[in-house]
Amino acid sequence: MTKMTNLKGAPALPLNTILPGDCIEVMAGLPEACVDLIFADPPYNLQLKGDLHRPDNSRVDAVDDAWDQFSSFAAYDRFTQDWLKAARRLLKPDGAIWVIGSYHNIFRVGAALQDAGFWILNDVVWRKANPMPNFRGKRFTNAHETMIWASKSEGARYTFNYEALKALNEGIQMRSDWVLPICNGGERLKDANGDKAHPTQKPEALLHRVLVGATRPGDVVLDPFFGTGTTGAVARMLGRDWIGIEREPAYIEVARRRIADIRPFDKAALEVSTSKRAEPRVPFGQLVERGMLRPGEVLVSTNGKAAKVRADGTLAADGVSGSIHQVGAALEGAPSCNGWTYWCFRRDGRTVPIDVLRQQIRAEMTDRPG
Repeated sequence: MTKMTNLKGAPALPLNTILPGDCIEVMAGLPEACVDLIFADPPYNLQLKGDLHRPDNSRVDAVDDAWDQFSSFAAYDRFTQDWLKAARRLLKPDGAIWVIGSYHNIFRVGAALQDAGFWILNDVVWRKANPMPNFRGKRFTNAHETMIWASKSEGARYTFNYEALKALNEGIQMRSDWVLPICNGGERLKDANGDKAHPTQKPEALLHRVLVGATRPGDVVLDPFFGTGTTGAVARMLGRDWIGIEREPAYIEVARRRIADIRPFDKAALEVSTSKRAEPRVPFGQLVERGMLRPGEVLVSTNGKAAKVRADGTLAADGVSGSIHQVGAALEGAPSCNGWTYWCFRRDGRTVPIDVLRQQIRAEMTDRPG
Protein backbone atom coordinates (compact mmCIF):
# COMPACT_ATOMS: atom_id res chain seq x y z
CA MET A 1 0.00 0.00 0.00
CA THR A 2 1.33 3.43 -0.92
CA LYS A 3 1.79 5.79 2.03
CA MET A 4 2.06 9.53 1.40
CA THR A 5 3.80 11.79 3.90
CA ASN A 6 4.49 15.50 4.02
CA LEU A 7 7.70 17.03 5.35
CA LYS A 8 7.10 20.57 6.66
CA GLY A 9 4.98 21.64 3.72
CA ALA A 10 7.12 19.82 1.14
CA PRO A 11 5.53 17.74 -1.64
CA ALA A 12 4.08 14.42 -0.49
CA LEU A 13 6.64 11.63 -0.24
CA PRO A 14 5.51 8.56 -2.24
CA LEU A 15 6.42 5.84 0.23
CA ASN A 16 6.33 2.17 -0.73
CA THR A 17 6.03 3.05 -4.40
CA ILE A 18 8.00 2.34 -7.57
CA LEU A 19 8.56 5.57 -9.49
CA PRO A 20 9.12 4.96 -13.22
CA GLY A 21 11.72 6.97 -15.12
CA ASP A 22 15.32 8.10 -15.15
CA CYS A 23 16.69 8.06 -11.60
CA ILE A 24 18.35 11.49 -11.80
CA GLU A 25 15.19 13.17 -13.09
CA VAL A 26 12.94 11.39 -10.60
CA MET A 27 15.20 12.18 -7.64
CA ALA A 28 15.12 15.85 -8.62
CA GLY A 29 11.37 15.82 -8.01
CA LEU A 30 11.60 14.47 -4.45
CA PRO A 31 11.91 16.75 -1.40
CA GLU A 32 15.31 17.49 0.09
CA ALA A 33 16.52 15.47 3.10
CA CYS A 34 13.66 12.97 2.97
CA VAL A 35 15.35 9.55 3.21
CA ASP A 36 17.40 7.79 5.88
CA LEU A 37 19.32 5.33 3.72
CA ILE A 38 20.11 4.81 0.05
CA PHE A 39 21.02 1.42 -1.35
CA ALA A 40 22.30 1.75 -4.89
CA ASP A 41 23.16 -0.98 -7.37
CA PRO A 42 24.11 1.18 -10.38
CA PRO A 43 25.11 -0.10 -13.83
CA TYR A 44 28.53 -1.76 -13.65
CA ASN A 45 29.67 -0.66 -17.13
CA LEU A 46 31.07 -4.15 -17.76
CA GLN A 47 32.63 -3.26 -21.13
CA LEU A 48 31.86 -6.70 -22.55
CA LYS A 49 33.31 -7.44 -25.98
CA GLY A 50 31.36 -10.13 -27.80
CA ASP A 51 29.56 -13.18 -26.46
CA LEU A 52 30.86 -15.34 -23.63
CA HIS A 53 30.65 -19.14 -24.00
CA ARG A 54 31.07 -22.13 -21.69
CA PRO A 55 33.44 -25.00 -22.54
CA ASP A 56 30.50 -26.87 -24.12
CA ASN A 57 30.02 -23.82 -26.40
CA SER A 58 26.71 -22.82 -24.80
CA ARG A 59 26.28 -19.05 -24.47
CA VAL A 60 26.49 -17.45 -21.02
CA ASP A 61 23.57 -15.15 -20.14
CA ALA A 62 25.78 -12.18 -19.30
CA VAL A 63 24.90 -8.52 -18.70
CA ASP A 64 24.62 -7.03 -22.19
CA ASP A 65 21.59 -4.78 -21.69
CA ALA A 66 21.54 -1.22 -23.03
CA TRP A 67 21.27 0.23 -19.51
CA ASP A 68 24.75 -1.10 -18.70
CA GLN A 69 26.48 0.39 -21.76
CA PHE A 70 28.33 3.70 -21.79
CA SER A 71 30.34 5.23 -24.60
CA SER A 72 33.43 5.90 -22.46
CA PHE A 73 34.75 6.05 -18.93
CA ALA A 74 34.20 9.80 -19.02
CA ALA A 75 30.52 9.29 -19.84
CA TYR A 76 30.18 6.79 -17.00
CA ASP A 77 31.91 9.19 -14.59
CA ARG A 78 29.51 12.01 -15.52
CA PHE A 79 26.56 9.70 -14.95
CA THR A 80 27.95 8.63 -11.56
CA GLN A 81 28.59 12.19 -10.45
CA ASP A 82 25.09 13.27 -11.47
CA TRP A 83 23.20 10.51 -9.69
CA LEU A 84 25.34 10.80 -6.54
CA LYS A 85 24.68 14.55 -6.40
CA ALA A 86 20.93 13.94 -6.72
CA ALA A 87 21.06 11.17 -4.11
CA ARG A 88 23.02 13.22 -1.58
CA ARG A 89 20.41 15.98 -1.70
CA LEU A 90 17.75 13.48 -0.62
CA LEU A 91 19.64 12.11 2.38
CA LYS A 92 18.85 13.41 5.83
CA PRO A 93 21.86 14.98 7.62
CA ASP A 94 22.55 11.72 9.50
CA GLY A 95 21.72 9.51 6.52
CA ALA A 96 24.01 7.06 4.77
CA ILE A 97 24.46 5.32 1.43
CA TRP A 98 25.50 1.85 0.33
CA VAL A 99 26.75 1.36 -3.23
CA ILE A 100 27.56 -2.07 -4.66
CA GLY A 101 29.75 -2.75 -7.67
CA SER A 102 32.38 -4.94 -9.28
CA TYR A 103 35.99 -4.24 -10.20
CA HIS A 104 34.70 -2.65 -13.41
CA ASN A 105 33.19 0.36 -11.65
CA ILE A 106 33.55 0.40 -7.86
CA PHE A 107 36.87 2.27 -7.79
CA ARG A 108 35.48 5.04 -9.99
CA VAL A 109 32.34 5.17 -7.82
CA GLY A 110 34.43 5.35 -4.65
CA ALA A 111 36.36 8.37 -5.90
CA ALA A 112 33.13 10.06 -6.99
CA LEU A 113 31.60 9.45 -3.54
CA GLN A 114 34.49 11.24 -1.85
CA ASP A 115 34.47 14.07 -4.39
CA ALA A 116 30.73 14.55 -3.73
CA GLY A 117 31.31 15.06 0.00
CA PHE A 118 30.36 11.63 1.36
CA TRP A 119 32.47 10.15 4.18
CA ILE A 120 33.44 6.51 3.60
CA LEU A 121 32.84 4.32 6.67
CA ASN A 122 33.69 0.85 5.35
CA ASP A 123 34.09 -1.15 2.23
CA VAL A 124 32.40 -4.53 2.58
CA VAL A 125 33.39 -7.48 0.42
CA TRP A 126 30.54 -9.77 -0.55
CA ARG A 127 32.28 -13.11 -1.06
CA LYS A 128 30.05 -15.28 -3.24
CA ALA A 129 29.74 -18.77 -1.84
CA ASN A 130 28.86 -20.08 -5.31
CA PRO A 131 30.40 -17.74 -7.91
CA MET A 132 30.12 -18.19 -11.64
CA PRO A 133 33.36 -19.82 -12.88
CA ASN A 134 35.78 -18.10 -15.22
CA PHE A 135 35.06 -19.96 -18.45
CA ARG A 136 37.96 -18.59 -20.49
CA GLY A 137 40.57 -19.55 -17.92
CA LYS A 138 42.50 -16.31 -18.45
CA ARG A 139 41.77 -14.64 -15.11
CA PHE A 140 40.89 -15.51 -11.52
CA THR A 141 37.31 -16.54 -10.90
CA ASN A 142 35.54 -13.31 -10.00
CA ALA A 143 34.17 -14.43 -6.63
CA HIS A 144 33.27 -11.16 -4.93
CA GLU A 145 31.67 -7.75 -5.25
CA THR A 146 32.41 -4.68 -3.17
CA MET A 147 29.98 -2.47 -1.27
CA ILE A 148 30.94 0.99 -0.06
CA TRP A 149 29.15 2.30 3.03
CA ALA A 150 29.37 6.07 3.48
CA SER A 151 27.69 8.71 5.63
CA LYS A 152 26.45 11.98 4.16
CA SER A 153 29.26 13.88 5.88
CA GLU A 154 32.17 13.24 8.21
CA GLY A 155 30.32 14.23 11.39
CA ALA A 156 27.02 12.50 10.62
CA ARG A 157 25.48 10.36 13.38
CA TYR A 158 24.64 7.47 11.09
CA THR A 159 22.75 4.37 12.26
CA PHE A 160 24.83 1.29 13.01
CA ASN A 161 23.17 -1.55 14.88
CA TYR A 162 26.40 -3.18 16.03
CA GLU A 163 24.80 -5.55 18.54
CA ALA A 164 22.18 -6.71 16.02
CA LEU A 165 24.84 -7.64 13.48
CA LYS A 166 26.85 -9.36 16.19
CA ALA A 167 23.76 -11.39 17.11
CA LEU A 168 23.29 -12.34 13.45
CA ASN A 169 26.85 -13.68 13.55
CA GLU A 170 26.33 -15.92 16.62
CA GLY A 171 27.77 -13.41 19.08
CA ILE A 172 30.94 -12.66 17.09
CA GLN A 173 31.71 -9.17 15.84
CA MET A 174 30.55 -8.81 12.22
CA ARG A 175 33.48 -8.54 9.82
CA SER A 176 33.67 -6.64 6.56
CA ASP A 177 33.80 -9.81 4.43
CA TRP A 178 30.39 -11.42 4.04
CA VAL A 179 30.10 -14.94 2.65
CA LEU A 180 26.65 -15.27 1.05
CA PRO A 181 25.46 -17.21 -2.02
CA ILE A 182 24.46 -15.50 -5.24
CA CYS A 183 20.78 -15.36 -6.09
CA ASN A 184 19.69 -18.70 -7.54
CA GLY A 185 17.12 -21.47 -7.18
CA GLY A 186 13.64 -20.44 -6.10
CA GLU A 187 14.76 -16.91 -5.25
CA ARG A 188 15.83 -16.20 -8.83
CA LEU A 189 12.94 -14.43 -10.55
CA LYS A 190 12.01 -15.55 -14.07
CA ASP A 191 10.17 -13.85 -16.90
CA ALA A 192 7.32 -15.30 -18.97
CA ASN A 193 9.85 -17.25 -21.08
CA GLY A 194 11.49 -18.84 -18.05
CA ASP A 195 14.63 -16.71 -18.42
CA LYS A 196 16.22 -14.57 -15.67
CA ALA A 197 14.01 -11.55 -15.07
CA HIS A 198 17.13 -9.50 -14.24
CA PRO A 199 20.79 -10.44 -14.89
CA THR A 200 22.14 -8.97 -11.63
CA GLN A 201 19.39 -9.72 -9.10
CA LYS A 202 20.86 -9.46 -5.61
CA PRO A 203 20.10 -12.05 -2.90
CA GLU A 204 17.69 -11.01 -0.17
CA ALA A 205 20.22 -12.14 2.45
CA LEU A 206 22.55 -9.33 1.38
CA LEU A 207 19.87 -6.65 1.76
CA HIS A 208 18.67 -8.16 5.03
CA ARG A 209 22.12 -7.69 6.56
CA VAL A 210 22.44 -4.13 5.23
CA LEU A 211 19.02 -3.02 6.46
CA VAL A 212 19.23 -4.73 9.85
CA GLY A 213 22.66 -3.18 10.39
CA ALA A 214 22.09 0.34 9.07
CA THR A 215 18.39 1.23 9.55
CA ARG A 216 15.61 1.21 12.13
CA PRO A 217 11.95 0.21 11.70
CA GLY A 218 10.08 3.08 10.07
CA ASP A 219 13.16 4.48 8.29
CA VAL A 220 12.82 5.42 4.63
CA VAL A 221 15.08 3.51 2.23
CA LEU A 222 15.60 4.71 -1.35
CA ASP A 223 16.84 2.48 -4.19
CA PRO A 224 17.46 4.54 -7.35
CA PHE A 225 18.22 1.42 -9.45
CA PHE A 226 15.34 -0.70 -8.22
CA GLY A 227 15.47 -3.52 -10.77
CA THR A 228 13.20 -6.36 -9.69
CA GLY A 229 12.77 -4.93 -6.20
CA THR A 230 15.02 -6.81 -3.78
CA THR A 231 15.47 -3.67 -1.66
CA GLY A 232 11.73 -3.04 -1.51
CA ALA A 233 10.92 -6.67 -0.73
CA VAL A 234 13.35 -6.86 2.20
CA ALA A 235 12.39 -3.39 3.45
CA ARG A 236 8.74 -4.43 3.52
CA MET A 237 9.58 -7.59 5.48
CA LEU A 238 11.59 -5.58 8.01
CA GLY A 239 9.08 -2.78 8.57
CA ARG A 240 11.01 -0.10 6.69
CA ASP A 241 9.38 2.28 4.22
CA TRP A 242 10.93 2.32 0.76
CA ILE A 243 10.97 4.21 -2.52
CA GLY A 244 12.12 2.56 -5.74
CA ILE A 245 13.10 4.21 -9.01
CA GLU A 246 13.27 2.12 -12.18
CA ARG A 247 13.14 3.00 -15.86
CA GLU A 248 12.60 -0.48 -17.37
CA PRO A 249 8.86 -1.37 -17.49
CA ALA A 250 9.56 -5.13 -17.47
CA TYR A 251 11.49 -4.87 -14.19
CA ILE A 252 8.80 -2.66 -12.65
CA GLU A 253 6.11 -5.22 -13.40
CA VAL A 254 8.12 -8.07 -11.86
CA ALA A 255 8.97 -5.96 -8.79
CA ARG A 256 5.35 -4.97 -8.20
CA ARG A 257 4.15 -8.56 -8.27
CA ARG A 258 7.00 -9.67 -6.05
CA ILE A 259 6.48 -7.04 -3.35
CA ALA A 260 2.70 -7.49 -3.33
CA ASP A 261 3.30 -11.08 -2.21
CA ILE A 262 5.57 -10.10 0.69
CA ARG A 263 4.17 -10.47 4.18
CA PRO A 264 5.76 -8.05 6.67
CA PHE A 265 7.15 -9.45 9.91
CA ASP A 266 5.11 -8.66 13.03
CA LYS A 267 6.30 -5.71 15.10
CA ALA A 268 7.74 -7.84 17.90
CA ALA A 269 9.97 -9.63 15.38
CA LEU A 270 11.40 -6.32 14.16
CA GLU A 271 13.11 -5.55 17.47
CA VAL A 272 16.88 -6.07 17.30
CA SER A 273 19.68 -6.20 19.83
CA THR A 274 20.95 -2.75 20.79
CA SER A 275 24.11 -1.48 22.39
CA LYS A 276 24.02 -0.13 25.94
CA ARG A 277 25.97 2.85 24.63
CA ALA A 278 23.09 3.69 22.30
CA GLU A 279 20.60 4.02 25.17
CA PRO A 280 19.83 7.50 26.57
CA ARG A 281 22.16 8.56 29.39
CA VAL A 282 20.44 8.95 32.77
CA PRO A 283 22.48 10.57 35.57
CA PHE A 284 21.92 9.07 39.02
CA GLY A 285 21.12 12.58 40.26
CA GLN A 286 17.99 12.58 38.13
CA LEU A 287 16.55 9.81 40.30
CA VAL A 288 17.06 12.09 43.32
CA GLU A 289 15.64 15.19 41.59
CA ARG A 290 12.50 13.32 40.66
CA GLY A 291 11.97 11.90 44.14
CA MET A 292 12.44 8.31 43.08
CA LEU A 293 15.15 8.17 45.76
CA ARG A 294 15.30 10.60 48.70
CA PRO A 295 18.33 12.33 50.26
CA GLY A 296 19.30 10.33 53.34
CA GLU A 297 17.90 7.09 51.94
CA VAL A 298 20.20 4.11 52.40
CA LEU A 299 21.36 2.05 49.44
CA VAL A 300 22.75 -1.43 49.95
CA SER A 301 25.06 -3.53 47.85
CA THR A 302 24.51 -7.15 46.94
CA ASN A 303 27.11 -8.13 49.57
CA GLY A 304 25.77 -5.98 52.42
CA LYS A 305 27.69 -2.67 52.08
CA ALA A 306 25.66 0.50 52.70
CA ALA A 307 25.75 4.15 51.63
CA LYS A 308 23.48 7.19 52.03
CA VAL A 309 22.07 9.18 49.14
CA ARG A 310 22.96 12.88 49.21
CA ALA A 311 20.98 15.78 47.72
CA ASP A 312 23.46 16.33 44.88
CA GLY A 313 23.21 12.75 43.60
CA THR A 314 26.39 11.49 45.30
CA LEU A 315 26.72 8.82 47.97
CA ALA A 316 28.48 8.84 51.36
CA ALA A 317 29.78 5.77 53.19
CA ASP A 318 32.54 5.09 55.75
CA GLY A 319 34.32 8.39 55.14
CA VAL A 320 34.06 8.02 51.37
CA SER A 321 31.89 10.16 49.11
CA GLY A 322 31.42 10.39 45.37
CA SER A 323 29.38 8.97 42.52
CA ILE A 324 27.60 5.62 42.75
CA HIS A 325 30.51 4.15 40.79
CA GLN A 326 33.30 5.77 42.84
CA VAL A 327 31.86 4.80 46.22
CA GLY A 328 31.19 1.24 45.11
CA ALA A 329 34.76 0.89 43.86
CA ALA A 330 36.17 2.35 47.08
CA LEU A 331 34.17 -0.01 49.30
CA GLU A 332 35.26 -3.01 47.25
CA GLY A 333 38.87 -1.88 46.90
CA ALA A 334 38.45 -2.27 43.14
CA PRO A 335 39.69 -0.04 40.31
CA SER A 336 36.14 0.42 38.98
CA CYS A 337 32.53 -0.48 39.72
CA ASN A 338 29.26 -0.31 37.82
CA GLY A 339 27.13 1.43 40.43
CA TRP A 340 23.91 0.74 38.54
CA THR A 341 24.23 -2.99 39.10
CA TYR A 342 26.06 -2.75 42.46
CA TRP A 343 23.53 -0.69 44.45
CA CYS A 344 19.96 -1.54 45.47
CA PHE A 345 17.19 0.23 47.40
CA ARG A 346 14.49 -1.23 49.66
CA ARG A 347 10.76 -0.98 48.92
CA ASP A 348 7.97 -2.87 50.66
CA GLY A 349 10.40 -5.32 52.20
CA ARG A 350 12.08 -6.07 48.89
CA THR A 351 15.57 -5.20 47.64
CA VAL A 352 15.42 -3.66 44.15
CA PRO A 353 18.40 -2.71 41.90
CA ILE A 354 18.59 1.03 41.24
CA ASP A 355 18.92 0.19 37.54
CA VAL A 356 15.18 -0.52 37.54
CA LEU A 357 14.59 3.21 38.12
CA ARG A 358 17.01 4.14 35.35
CA GLN A 359 15.20 1.85 32.90
CA GLN A 360 11.88 3.41 33.93
CA ILE A 361 13.18 6.86 32.94
CA ARG A 362 14.60 5.51 29.68
CA ALA A 363 11.24 3.99 28.80
CA GLU A 364 9.59 7.37 29.34
CA MET A 365 12.16 9.04 27.06
CA THR A 366 11.59 6.44 24.33
CA ASP A 367 7.80 6.73 24.48
CA ARG A 368 7.69 10.49 24.10
CA PRO A 369 5.93 11.64 20.90
CA GLY A 370 8.23 12.96 18.16
